[in-house]
Amino acid sequence: MEYIRIATIEDEFEAQILASILAERQIKHYLKSFHDSAYDGLFQRNYGWGALFAPKNNEQEILEIIEDIRKSV
Repeated sequence: MEYIRIATIEDEFEAQILASILAERQIKHYLKSFHDSAYDGLFQRNYGWGALFAPKNNEQEILEIIEDIRKSV
């Protein structure tokens, strides 16, 4: 199954909540952090914490979950 980039994750807190919800709903995914110790997190400050990758058929559901998380924080 091919994974695509679904969204940019703003911070570690959002990543943890999102991963928990997706695991609970059994939606396959992976999170890729933009942190690079050589640059001391420079890319995270400019581009967000990281990115979420998942199958295309889950894209809309995941975007709705992210929107709900961002509204509630």
